[in-house]
Amino acid sequence: MDIVKILQQEFNLKPFQVENTLALIDEGKTIPFIARYRKEQTGEMTDTVLRQFDERLKYLKNLMERKEQVERLIEEQGKLTEELQKSLELATTLQEVEDIYTPFKQKKRTRATVAREKGLEPLSEILILGQKDVYKEAENFLDEEKGVASIEDAIAGAMDIVAETIADDFELKKKLRAIVFREAVLETSAKKGSEEKEDFLVYKMYHEYSELCSKMPAHRVLAVNRGEKEDILKVKLNYPLEKITEVSERAYVKSDIHKAVMADTIKDSLNRLMLPSLERELRTSITEMAEERAIAVFGENLRNLLMQSPLYGKTVLGWDPAYRTGCKIAVVDETGKVLDTTTVYPTVPQNKVAETKKEILKLIDKHNIDIIAIGNGTASRESEAIVADIVKESSRKVSFIIVSEAGASVYSASALGEEELPELNVSIRGAVSIARRLQDPLSELVKIDPEHIGVGQYQHDVNQKRLSEVLTGIVEDSVNRVGVDLNTASYAILSYVAGINKTIAKNIIKYRDENGKFSTRKQLLKVARLGPAAYEQCAGFLRVKESGEVLDRTGVHPESYKAAYTLLEKMNISKEDAQYPEKTEFTSKVEELSLRDIAQELEIGLPTLRDIVKELSKPGRDIRDEGAMAPILRSDILKLEDLEIGMILQGTVRNVVDFGAFVDIGIKNDGLVHISQLSDKYVKNPMEVVSVGDVVEVRVIDIDRQRGKVSLSMKKLNKIKFD
Repeated sequence: MDIVKILQQEFNLKPFQVENTLALIDEGKTIPFIARYRKEQTGEMTDTVLRQFDERLKYLKNLMERKEQVERLIEEQGKLTEELQKSLELATTLQEVEDIYTPFKQKKRTRATVAREKGLEPLSEILILGQKDVYKEAENFLDEEKGVASIEDAIAGAMDIVAETIADDFELKKKLRAIVFREAVLETSAKKGSEEKEDFLVYKMYHEYSELCSKMPAHRVLAVNRGEKEDILKVKLNYPLEKITEVSERAYVKSDIHKAVMADTIKDSLNRLMLPSLERELRTSITEMAEERAIAVFGENLRNLLMQSPLYGKTVLGWDPAYRTGCKIAVVDETGKVLDTTTVYPTVPQNKVAETKKEILKLIDKHNIDIIAIGNGTASRESEAIVADIVKESSRKVSFIIVSEAGASVYSASALGEEELPELNVSIRGAVSIARRLQDPLSELVKIDPEHIGVGQYQHDVNQKRLSEVLTGIVEDSVNRVGVDLNTASYAILSYVAGINKTIAKNIIKYRDENGKFSTRKQLLKVARLGPAAYEQCAGFLRVKESGEVLDRTGVHPESYKAAYTLLEKMNISKEDAQYPEKTEFTSKVEELSLRDIAQELEIGLPTLRDIVKELSKPGRDIRDEGAMAPILRSDILKLEDLEIGMILQGTVRNVVDFGAFVDIGIKNDGLVHISQLSDKYVKNPMEVVSVGDVVEVRVIDIDRQRGKVSLSMKKLNKIKFD
């Protein structure tokens, strides 16, 4: 099994890319580091491709190990043949390997094992070969002591052994699997007696529904699974049984001597053993594919959420809405430092609206608040109405915005929340989180386990371990792509930096607390347990804005400092002036150079040189600001009653799923832009058109006032880009 060749073909890579990437992974290099600082070796593979490559590599290694294990286990039984060896060698999936091994596994007591104990295996072989009259031969196997009292008993036992043999035939199973997986239709119906269940109408479209399994989109597979689990839907699979039977009979009916007996045996094998197994496989397969798709959707939404532009230089009031327990308020300055906290009771049952307005207006004047960030949970819209009145009455210009509060309560009660805000009670910490996530989504959201940030579909129905692995990788890639300020970073965000584990992250914070701010990247080597290997991985992703070394403020890796300064010398730019690219006319000077020639002269790769140039053109830049959309800051509210069909509104995309996008237009519930309404052109994947955080213009096309649902369209209306 040539893993290099397989990866080369599947990822359409050149041999050097595969070999170098394998070597880097084997050396323990992290995906972000390989993607950013080893572009020459990988042929500029992205972090996304590298993660897919790494996952496939792990699968192939597991496959190879399992093949070797199965071959050894069969050989120990003295049953390994050249044919079996060849089949194992050609197997491309773990399922195929398990199919090959099935006949040799230690089985539980079955009808076939009972028949074998009665000495009927030779009779089963006569039945399979079809060369002798099995009824005459059966007389030789009668034995009342073993429970074979009649010819019928002997034949029945032989049939059980043959049925199991057919079910264990991996070549036949492979053919039948292809038919079932390709042609099976999934049918659903409402389960008798489920009408009384609370969510009965949620699954209305599936009360009488059918679809080809191979064509079912992820969200429908997961919806059916959930409906079945909730005991509302009954699910069955239909497939071409005649074709399956015909294929099986061609393989096992060798003569007309006992065609009828073999036909019955095949029918029993298929119905009792083979097809139930294939049905489970198919359901598992489409579920796994649906889960992978759902996880991918969640991941892409999370990536876009994390990469939203920070809101610099604003003092924010975080408002965590509630009814009985009151709305929690926290004011944070432009650096996220908590300035003030309180609790107000404007909602039912207290209804202290006047007192709330007075207190919030006082806070606005006291702290020069710029924006009020309102969590989108319980009592959000009632709070919004009150805030809208407050900003109108304020002598200072204040805006407000609805912010997703997903995961804020998880952070509040976490050990990290306790560690960061020990002086605040759990409920107030949520308001702090809401305010900070508006200021810097990435820095705040990394404090929450990614799966608690609700930007996906059916996230609780998928494999949670797999979901966590994928989302953690996306957070890691996002953090390293942006870079981290070493002197302000929290323990949470540091632990996602390449080469830094949780222990080292805590040691960095401890060193900073004991010795003051870092003045250079090199100081990292003084941190406990952060040795040269970890330094190589993390240094380029950590920024030291206070450093006298200008390159410490950029994404240029220390290993490339010499090359970067040689480049600056060629352009007659001093180290001191390197931080002022506009003053030195850096961009225009670079355009006059041949980077390819300079890369050869400096003995570095062209991709690395291009990255150095990019960093020097904007030292300390934040890539999240590139092409960023301004969030919609509002000073008034919109109610469902205000909407009319045809009305054109601005909104923020809150979630993107396979069937469309949910857009916050300022009413209680987000409106849905169905996939068919995203564009005048055919849209296969909503993410081709919109992303979480996008500001879009939408047209109201339907209003269900009873259910509070609004349907929107983006046809002939384009996404708004802000400079």
